[in-house]
Amino acid sequence: MEGIKTIAIDGPSASGKSSVSKGVAAELGFIYSDSGALYRGVTWQAIRKGVDPQDAAAVTECMLSAEWSFFVQDGAAIFSIDGDIPVQELRGKDVRESVAVVAAIPEIRRFVVESLQSLANFGSLVMEGRDIGTVVFPDSPYKFYLDADPEERAMRRYRELVAAGEDEKAHEVLDSLKKRDQIDATRKMDPLVVAPGAQVIDSTAMTLADVIKTVVDAVKKGDTK
Repeated sequence: MEGIKTIAIDGPSASGKSSVSKGVAAELGFIYSDSGALYRGVTWQAIRKGVDPQDAAAVTECMLSAEWSFFVQDGAAIFSIDGDIPVQELRGKDVRESVAVVAAIPEIRRFVVESLQSLANFGSLVMEGRDIGTVVFPDSPYKFYLDADPEERAMRRYRELVAAGEDEKAHEVLDSLKKRDQIDATRKMDPLVVAPGAQVIDSTAMTLADVIKTVVDAVKKGDTK
């Protein structure tokens, strides 16, 4: 594990975590990891097995009974569930509407955290999420917290959904985003907070390239200390 680096990028919904993390990983030659995909994977598995996402015990049993495999493909850490590799399925509306509830289940969070920590065995990582700098890799010297005004984040998410062919209304997306923010900030286990020592980046008026450069420059500067 000597020489392995982990860059933790946290923040609320639609703060730019995914795009920034992918860009930083490409710039540095690191592996990209979306921690949220794993929570969505648990949610998707439960839904396709007919399990009520609100039933914590049933969701946990569904997760534990599945066969999970983790590997790197095209520079990204991904996973399979019972031999299937869900990608677009993880972005479905049914998954989006239930993942916050599933992600608040303590047993699910423990499974996901342990799985994410094991990914460091593959090499240096850029991992995005909501508790990477506080729980998954709290000892990493490379911690960042991305944020933006709620209205700006909602418009970003709205544009993404429209581009994907989703029939959504802007005010509904904003309401959903605020609800997710509330759940993330108030859950009992691992609430969304700024990690100690993290560099906070407000991306409201920044371009994607600007944010990526800010993170990459900070990481490279840290390497020279």
